Amino acid sequence: MCGVLNINKPLGITSFDVVRQVKRLAKEKKVGHGGTLDPEAGGVLPVCLGRATKAIEFIMEDTKEYVAGIKLGVVTDTYDREGKILRESAVECSEEAVIEAINKFVGNIQQIPPMYSALKQNGKKLYELAREGIEVYREPRSITIHSIEILSIELPFISIRVKCSKGTYIRSLCYDIGEELGCGAMMWSLERSSTGPFNLENSVKLEELSEENIKSYIIPLEKVFENFPKLIVNSKFEKLISNGVKIQDRTLLNEVKKNCEYAVYNTDNVLIGVGSNTGAGFKLIKMFI
Repeated sequence: MCGVLNINKPLGITSFDVVRQVKRLAKEKKVGHGGTLDPEAGGVLPVCLGRATKAIEFIMEDTKEYVAGIKLGVVTDTYDREGKILRESAVECSEEAVIEAINKFVGNIQQIPPMYSALKQNGKKLYELAREGIEVYREPRSITIHSIEILSIELPFISIRVKCSKGTYIRSLCYDIGEELGCGAMMWSLERSSTGPFNLENSVKLEELSEENIKSYIIPLEKVFENFPKLIVNSKFEKLISNGVKIQDRTLLNEVKKNCEYAVYNTDNVLIGVGSNTGAGFKLIKMFI
């Protein structure tokens, strides 16, 4: 079995719980998800099966979109409603101040990951340290917030739609907005509405899957790369790149840009893999056949 299931993950279970259930229903050993969602977050969770697990890294690199609820005036140790309350403040800011503060986070920014995250420091996950009451320095990371749409402001609650890059912690964004406003904030709710080409509109609820219908919901691997430029190679080049050869033939190099990833197909329109010309020749960086 090969392809992607676009699961609408329910609240209250882990992303690995979803993978475990798909393994059981599909009777497939190789199953993995394309980007963790916390137990209390729902929405789009692409789950790859068989050879499609090789595409997980490309799904995780793609742009994500979330709808988040924020509650101003409360800060917790986890930056969400599941954590221990650290402080509470009166919310006295205006809607204009809220809009101004939120807009400051659009663009390329530096973000400090939360302590309650799976990032590792000296081989230990941060959330394990946090549970021991240990807080350590976290290096700020470069992320991109492509856009933030304010859906509603009913203080102390705010609802926003965020389009962002890989590595963005929406919990940290909510916390940072609260700090910018001076009253603190926590993430109240979170739903991932899309990741790359997968969105809620073409998702399936986990509870609707069964052994009998799971195959009908599998999306072809090619869907992952529908926004990649397409390169069709003849049988000669197909054999060479499938064997790891770096192509320096100008007839092929003239068709591709440098440092750009291409979805590579053969003349039968079968996806071979993803390749790139680094300047020294064109080579597959991931093979799917």
